[in-house]
Amino acid sequence: MAKKRKQAQVQEEKDEKIRNFNQGLDILKKHPIFDSLLSHATLGNRKHGFGGYAKVYRNGHILYSTSLYAKPKEWARVIAHCLLHLGMGHFDLKRFNVHHLDPVATRTDKHAALLVWNRACDLVTERFLVDINFGSRPPDPHNPKYVPFLPDGVNDELRVYERLLQEGDAASFGFGTMSMNTPDMIFADETSLASRFFSWGQNQQSWTGIFAAGLARAVRNAVNVAGGLNPEPIDRTEETQTPALRAKSWFISKYPLLGAIAAAFNIIEEPIVCGRMSIHIAAVSPYLKEIYLNPTANLSEAECRFVIAHELLHAGLRHDVRHEWRDPYFWNVACDYVINQWLIEMDVGEAPAGILLDEQLKGLSAEAVYDRIVTDMRRFRKIATLRGIGLGDIVSKDDSDLAGRGNAVDLDQFYRRALGEGLAYHEEQGRGYLPAGLVEDIRALAHPPIPWDVELARWFDEYFTPLEKIRSYARPSRRQSSTPDIPRPAWLKTKASLDGRTFGVILDTSGSMQRPLLANALGAIAGYAISRDVPGIRVVFCDAAAYDQGYLRPEDIAGTVKVRGRGGTVLQPGIDLLKNAEDFPQNAPLLIITDGYCEDHLLLYGREHAYLIPQGNKLPFAARGKIFRLRE
Repeated sequence: MAKKRKQAQVQEEKDEKIRNFNQGLDILKKHPIFDSLLSHATLGNRKHGFGGYAKVYRNGHILYSTSLYAKPKEWARVIAHCLLHLGMGHFDLKRFNVHHLDPVATRTDKHAALLVWNRACDLVTERFLVDINFGSRPPDPHNPKYVPFLPDGVNDELRVYERLLQEGDAASFGFGTMSMNTPDMIFADETSLASRFFSWGQNQQSWTGIFAAGLARAVRNAVNVAGGLNPEPIDRTEETQTPALRAKSWFISKYPLLGAIAAAFNIIEEPIVCGRMSIHIAAVSPYLKEIYLNPTANLSEAECRFVIAHELLHAGLRHDVRHEWRDPYFWNVACDYVINQWLIEMDVGEAPAGILLDEQLKGLSAEAVYDRIVTDMRRFRKIATLRGIGLGDIVSKDDSDLAGRGNAVDLDQFYRRALGEGLAYHEEQGRGYLPAGLVEDIRALAHPPIPWDVELARWFDEYFTPLEKIRSYARPSRRQSSTPDIPRPAWLKTKASLDGRTFGVILDTSGSMQRPLLANALGAIAGYAISRDVPGIRVVFCDAAAYDQGYLRPEDIAGTVKVRGRGGTVLQPGIDLLKNAEDFPQNAPLLIITDGYCEDHLLLYGREHAYLIPQGNKLPFAARGKIFRLRE
């Protein structure tokens, strides 16, 4: 029983410490100066303690410890002290012309000098808190009876720092939130393991701007109270929104062309996520409907509008799947040139520095721009998209960070409907100029692409016209029950009309070919051959050598393939075999089914031919025949 009472007492003490901390946060949230700063910071609790109340990282993370006891007003003072380090820009050493304290320096006395700078900032911060009479100072965690002395005239960090260097008594001013000789300002982003699990905060300019806005609101409230008016209420809905979220709201409410798509996308502003995905400014995942914006890029709201519109057009125009056989990165670059030109003409937001823009490419489609880019791939490989140098800002579905996330949906239908309706609203309401190329792309999305098997059937129709059947009494058809005495002729196909009605299939049966795709391709070919009265198909298997299968009936072709898996594919022997075959017509067309991993040149001897390859693959040579891309 005594043990349980002791455990209950310990738990009660822990609960009281946490309750006091939460009450201290409530005090901060009601203050016009600290409310906005607190909403932009991230807090983390170290339950086992680290020698002090709290410490603040330059990325906006505040690590505190509820293992120490403090009253609500004392916790409010501690967290406010850390927030003022951010709001007053104490981490921006260049702003104070303290160049020799740059954290990247390697001087042996850097740690000692940084501690002196920390003490100077502590004095200025504490003087500010005393002047506004905010909270109460907690006791020193290692010496509760120690009462530090706060000198007058400590309102300039650089002067206080220089004086402390000259007098050498920085350690005697213990006004930080840690112990005497421990700094409460941490210049590293990930010094402690705990800080890695929290989002990064704003950059220096943003923190000082938030602090300035809070000061202005506090002054207005003081004037209102002095004049007998109620203080200005704290409205966190608009102020706490980042420029990116305000830009997204602008699209939803004021730009119907992209409003429907913008409403479906989430804005991810996590520098840790952006760092892991190597995102310098922005990227988009059409599959997850997420736009990634790196807050360290420090984009204005107008620049965020441009960047978000850029990424929304990537997703809405399905640039992630339209590259087909093209190189994904160069296709991304080509789309960037086109989209950026459109946004400049539409005057959407403000273009950030360094975007891909070339007046010589104005008016060209993404496909035409791609054809120009691939003529100088070495130069274009080194240019930067919004994601970074050599990286496309369209995040593919197969990206490692996306594995297992999200649910598959009919994205084609969603983007097609959203952009189509947005274009209609935009034109009906006269919301502004739209480039003709963008309108053409949006309207093209309204028409689904022709399936590959339909395209292939059209190609075959050029060589196999429908047969004309003749009526013959040589083999009468069945007699009708109503007129059993009257013989009726049958519809027959002459043998002469079937002569030469065939085509050849060169089939890559190496191990790299995917069996499900092979089944789809051969099933479509067999179905077409049956419907067009092709009695037999000449089939040649090719991997490391050619294997003539002779003429196969269409209904048998799909079940005959055996993937031999003998390494690389050599297709030329199969073509030569059919050329020299006396029983294969010289004018019969040839269909080559391969994954593209074959020799870099094929000699077709002028025979009509076409290629059937998986979508996303490409041939190692410039093909003269038509190319059909097999889709799952």
